[in-house]
Amino acid sequence: MIWCIEDDANIRDIEVYTLASTGFEAKGFSCADELFAALEEERPELILLDIMLPGQDGVETLRRLKADPETEGIPIIMATAKGSEFDKIRSLDLGADDYLVKPFGMMEMVSRVKAVLRRCRSAPVQHILHLDGLSVNLDERTVTVDAARVQLTYKEFELLRLFLENPGMVFTRDQLFSRVWGMDYIAESRTVDMHIRTLRQKIAPYGERIETVRNVGYRMEAGR
Repeated sequence: MIWCIEDDANIRDIEVYTLASTGFEAKGFSCADELFAALEEERPELILLDIMLPGQDGVETLRRLKADPETEGIPIIMATAKGSEFDKIRSLDLGADDYLVKPFGMMEMVSRVKAVLRRCRSAPVQHILHLDGLSVNLDERTVTVDAARVQLTYKEFELLRLFLENPGMVFTRDQLFSRVWGMDYIAESRTVDMHIRTLRQKIAPYGERIETVRNVGYRMEAGR
C-alpha cells in the first residue's frame, strides 16, 4: 500500500490513479492530520509526502514519522518544489529515502517508488552474530555451535552477545557487571568468573576464544 500525502486534490487523484494502474494499492490524504489518523489503523509500505502541506508541513511530518519507533522504518519519498535545495537536503538529513522535484512525471514517480521499495527490501537489518561456527540469533535468542543448538541462561547469552559485538575488546569484571547485570548490581567477582566458566563449556570448542586477561578481566578473540 502506497500513501500519497498531497493537498492538491487533482495531483493527489492522478498519483493514486497512476499507482493503482501500475499494480500498487494506493490511498490519498490531504494533510498530516489525516495521515496520522490513518496510521492508527494500518501501516503503508511507502509514503509519498509533499513538503507544502496545510497545517503541519511535510518536513515536520517527516520528523515526526522518523522520531516514532512505530513508523521510523516506513520508506518516505519527499515531493519538493523546483529549486528548493534546502528542502531536499533537510529531508534527506531527517531520513527521507528519496525525493521528487515538482512538477514530476507520473512514470518517474512510479520508477522512484519501485526503486526505493526494492532497495529497502534487499537490505534487511542483520540480527545474527557469527564467529566461525558459532552463531547467535538476536531476534530468536538462540545459539548454535557448528549447527547444533546450545541452551544458555539469560546472563550467559548477554555475555556472549557483548563479546561478539566487541571482538578483541577487554572488559573488566566491573564493566561486565554494569553491562550484563545492571549498574546497581552488587555481587562477588566470582559471579562473573562462574558464568564465564559455564559459558566456555557450553560453546566448546569456541569457549577457548574467551581469554582471561590477568588482573583485568576477559575478552573474546576475533574470528580466525
